[in-house]
Amino acid sequence: MTDAGFNADDIDTSKPQSARMYDYFLDGKDNYPVDWEAAEKVISFFPAVKEMARVNRDFMHRAARLLAERGVRQFLDIGTGIPTEPNLHQIVQRVTPEARVVYADNDPIVLRHAEALLHSTPEGGTAYIQADAREPEKILAAARETLDFDQPVSLSLVALLHLVAEEDDPYRIVSELLKSLAPGSYLALSHATGDFDAETWERVVEVYRKGGTSAQVRSRDEFAGFFAGLELIDPGIELAERWHPEPGGQYGRSEQIPLYVGVARIP
Repeated sequence: MTDAGFNADDIDTSKPQSARMYDYFLDGKDNYPVDWEAAEKVISFFPAVKEMARVNRDFMHRAARLLAERGVRQFLDIGTGIPTEPNLHQIVQRVTPEARVVYADNDPIVLRHAEALLHSTPEGGTAYIQADAREPEKILAAARETLDFDQPVSLSLVALLHLVAEEDDPYRIVSELLKSLAPGSYLALSHATGDFDAETWERVVEVYRKGGTSAQVRSRDEFAGFFAGLELIDPGIELAERWHPEPGGQYGRSEQIPLYVGVARIP
């Protein structure tokens, strides 16, 4: 399921784009000189940003696997980004081959790679929606073609909400998405914070905003607001590296990665 065919003319290479910058931080190949320039500015302010991208991706893997092991069979991943293996469906279908996964993103370059997101196991299913996170109703309507919203769904908003400005009301977006989910569903979030170095993150945010991407780091309390009314699973809100860490997992630096994460259950 895709909303439209890919058109190369839809890709704007005149200004940096957050998904392509993230791909650059992960040493991917789907980025352009304008993205390299913006990404290198971020690296000059915050050299650990590449590690932060890997830490974030590892959290997504751990959270998806844990929820699949808890019996969740349906996943809605919004703000998918450019596919980087293993993708979410590959993680969860290793645990439960019948899992169904719907991806959503608004970047046309992600649409170009949507086929990589659709290689499901025969027992399961995957789909891709070309839509903006600020259009939750559109995403939900399309996702219902693949997912049964009467059964639990894991909603994944990983490294997305710090790209949603206050004027777009991210709390409303999350609330609208959660209202459609059955009890026993889960919300998985990660979010950059300026709690430990506000000045650096003001400079990072400015790079994104000058490139035309809204960006907004938030405090721990602001991040906690996204989980209002939900039941956080252990260890609650934590820095990404400390959330169910893999045995022996190390990233080779002493400074902490300023990325809050959490997974919560809808009662």
